[in-house]
Amino acid sequence: MVDVHIFTSCALNYIPKAKILLRSIKAIHPDWHFHLALGDLVPDSINVDDQEFESIVAIDQLSIPDWRKWAFCHSIVELCTAIKPFMFAHLCDKYPNTKIFYFDPDTVAFSRLDDLVEILDTHNLVLTPHQTDPEVSLSAVRDNEISSLKHGVFNLGFLGVRDNPESRRFVAWWCDRLYHFCVDNIGQGLFTDQRWMDLAPCLFDSVAISRSPRHNVATWNLTTRTFTHDGSNYFINGTPLGFYHFTGFDSGAHATMMLKLQTDNAKLVGKLLGWYRERVAEGLSDPLTQAKWAFSAFSDGTPIGVEQRLVYRLRADLWRHFTDPFEAAGYLTWWKGQGAQEFPLLL
Repeated sequence: MVDVHIFTSCALNYIPKAKILLRSIKAIHPDWHFHLALGDLVPDSINVDDQEFESIVAIDQLSIPDWRKWAFCHSIVELCTAIKPFMFAHLCDKYPNTKIFYFDPDTVAFSRLDDLVEILDTHNLVLTPHQTDPEVSLSAVRDNEISSLKHGVFNLGFLGVRDNPESRRFVAWWCDRLYHFCVDNIGQGLFTDQRWMDLAPCLFDSVAISRSPRHNVATWNLTTRTFTHDGSNYFINGTPLGFYHFTGFDSGAHATMMLKLQTDNAKLVGKLLGWYRERVAEGLSDPLTQAKWAFSAFSDGTPIGVEQRLVYRLRADLWRHFTDPFEAAGYLTWWKGQGAQEFPLLL
């Protein structure tokens, strides 16, 4: 029997939420191995062994070239997304010939996921699209189908990989693309890692697209799925809910979209959101929720702005000259002097 390895990716302050996912997986698949890819650094005050994960792999352990300079170029969301293929590569190297799944830290599993594991018996990759059935109203087309055209056909809150030469070729390609182009810039055709995955079925062999309505259930596909429950058990189109994606929970966007739907689905999702809200509240006492992101500021404490990250990413001369862009006496001093002359509208 092939081992199954799971991982999620986040910064330190999101670990309490990631544990909700971890516990949900362990409750139904206790034999699966759960890892954390950390788009952050682990301070000495944190005991990794106390965090429930089988392993925690921080960004400085992922064999990313010039990882510190690379980290400077990204926002927290971009960075935690960009390290995903590097974690796949890490796990393939450490646990060869296994099946590896990624789940976003704001997802929760509700029933066994054996069907996803079985897909990788005959395929190298498995993806889940945002939509699996056509929308029937113009408002839903605008909200969901057009959104997929902008953000990516597949939702990268989930991805499964079976380790073999072809999947390693895919992972290497994805590492390269995200090393250079994991940015949130819809106007230029990029939305972190998602738009790249539109190309995967075209470029690589044996890519499965799971259209099962019970997986990766979220606001963008509830208009075409029937949500029911029996006590504490939830069903999608009559089949047990596999995993639910609470995307937009923190911002309130998830609840807002449900109010917009005004359907029986919305009422049941409201109940599910209430359950998730209780789980999140249980983790608020964890000091990690207050952890500061390691890459949020220069060495003197000055917050790093979006414009400073952008200019450093685009200017090869700055990348070469400032070997540690976080050092305030270096890049920040340049930014306030020469940078102010070259980019007056950004200051």
